Amino acid sequence: MIKSMTGYGRGKYENDSREYLVEIKSVNNRYTDVSIKLPRSISYLEEKVKKEILDKVSRGKIDIFITFYNNSTKGKNIKFNRELAKMYIDELKELAKENSIKDEIQITEISKFPDVLTVENNEDEDLIWSELKVPLDEALQNFINMKQIEGQKIFDDLTNRINYIQEKVNIISQNSTRLIKDYVVKLETRIKELLNTDNIDENRLAMETVIYADKCSVEEEITRLNSHIYQFNELIKENVAGKKLDFLIQEMNRETNTIGSKSSSIEITNLVVEIKTQLEDIREQIQNIE
Repeated sequence: MIKSMTGYGRGKYENDSREYLVEIKSVNNRYTDVSIKLPRSISYLEEKVKKEILDKVSRGKIDIFITFYNNSTKGKNIKFNRELAKMYIDELKELAKENSIKDEIQITEISKFPDVLTVENNEDEDLIWSELKVPLDEALQNFINMKQIEGQKIFDDLTNRINYIQEKVNIISQNSTRLIKDYVVKLETRIKELLNTDNIDENRLAMETVIYADKCSVEEEITRLNSHIYQFNELIKENVAGKKLDFLIQEMNRETNTIGSKSSSIEITNLVVEIKTQLEDIREQIQNIE
């Protein structure tokens, strides 16, 4: 099934006062570009997150935003730097003595000085990863679902457009056959008018018809167009994007241009313009496929 390159997914998980929020979004890109933004405290999980994304996504500019709030006491240790605190106290006492200031040092005030009181995080990496994976999987699933929904819309649009092209190609095929018959009638009428006679050299007439038919025949182009249309339908069913579809669109465009250059019929010229318009729209649309 076709998947769009654009999508969005969100997942949230809470456990034991630890909160996780994962958001994934993507836009079109020729290659795979993954950008992950997560808190410094769990930055060691970046490669694991990236691997999970790349296992599910093959192309696009993908941004992952991870928020983590650890309000639990698990994995946290309070460290009091006693030596540094004593140095602060000594300096404060000296300053008070020099300036005849009453010495009333409170321990709570000392703890507010830089690097005296710190909180160390000794988190269980396996635990954090197992918990983070819950919202990550949820966000990924929602992300993929949205890409598939958008992909179905792209598939329907491409199918409608290629079927429209097929209809126009069939009409061109019918009209091109009729053009030769019309040419024979016109040529015969013109000869009779010029020579003022009903006696026409049938061999000469047949030769002129063959020359005209060879010059304006688009049977080969029609055959190749039909083949390209069939291949295009098969590829989008198989969820094949990229260079193969681009190549087919280029070839269909080339065959259509050739038909336009060979034809002297305004009807066929108009049909060629309609086909080229649809091909351009298809070219733009397939850029959205993952």
